[in-house]
This record gives sequence, C-alpha cells and structure tokens, in this order.
Amino acid sequence: MDIVNAIIEYSTNFISTGGVLFGFFLVFIECFIPILPLGVFVALNVNAFGFVLGIIISWLATSLGSIVCYLLFVFIDQKTTEKLFKKKTIRKIQKGIDKFDKISFTQLVLLVTLPFTPSCLVNILCGLAGMKKKKFIASILIGKVFSITFWAYIGKSLIESITDFKSIIFIGIALLLAYLISKLVSKKYEIE
Repeated sequence: MDIVNAIIEYSTNFISTGGVLFGFFLVFIECFIPILPLGVFVALNVNAFGFVLGIIISWLATSLGSIVCYLLFVFIDQKTTEKLFKKKTIRKIQKGIDKFDKISFTQLVLLVTLPFTPSCLVNILCGLAGMKKKKFIASILIGKVFSITFWAYIGKSLIESITDFKSIIFIGIALLLAYLISKLVSKKYEIE
C-alpha cells in the first residue's frame, strides 16, 4: 500500500509541476488514443489541482479532444477511409455508422455519460456518420460533465468502484440527470 501511495504522490507532483496545460494535454490526447487511462488522468488532475478545478480542466480537455477527433472524421471521404482501414474493418465500421446514423440525441448523451464508453470510437463513428455538429457537440458537453465527475469522484481502482455501492448509486444518478438534461436541451433547441 505504501508503494501505491508513493506512486500516486509522485504522479500528482509530476502533473502539478507540469501545470494546468500538462494536465489538460493528458486528458485531451486520450480522445485519440483510447488505450490511455482517462480515469487515472482525471484522478491525478483532481489530486493536483483540487476537485473543482481538476474536473473543469478534465472536462474541457475531453470535450475539446472529442470534438476535434469528431471533426477530423467528418471531413474524411470514402477513399481515405478505405486507405486507413482494412476491408473487414470497413464492413464493421459501416455497421457502426448505420447504428450511429439513427441514434437519438438522448441516447447519445447517455452513451457519452457512461464512464466506460470508448469515446474515441464514438467520436469516429459520429464523424463518419456525418452526425450534425450541433447534436454531437451538445451531447459531448452534457455527457462528459457526468463522466468526468464520475472519474473524479471515484479516484480509486476500477474493481473497488464497481463493488462500491456509493459508486453504483452515483452512476445511476448521473445517468438520470444526463437523461433529463438531454431531454430538456433536445426539446428547447430542437436537436434530433
């Protein structure tokens, strides 16, 4: 346990020394490289900069990263897609595109809210599906607030968070709030 605490303290000091931009960059780059641990970066930002500032930095970074990733794939044409991916992969991607082409605003917000959703895949499929920018950006800004807050709140191992009753309640409340907010935004701004 002392080793784990030492690693956390060292990592927090490292991010604190790097500053806000370094903490921002770690979360931003995770939107393009899904293997990076978003939850760890958010927890370190919260440890380094405090709960509220850590959440704000992480939320802005993941929102901007998701939007940039989405925009890159909005402008990719069919020929470029074929060059980037193998034929088998293209068929699988096309199935995903077909599903994301029909997804409602509320469903997208809930998908983005879930902390274990691979955001890179969501960004790519929404971009390739040609989803309206207004719909995508609004869903990211709403859903990522709850996802990032979840990771900030947890700040502990994945196994502990899944077995912790408080965490399960928190996820349920976050999903309910995301659902209600997405319904209000969808109705007010006529997003679908």
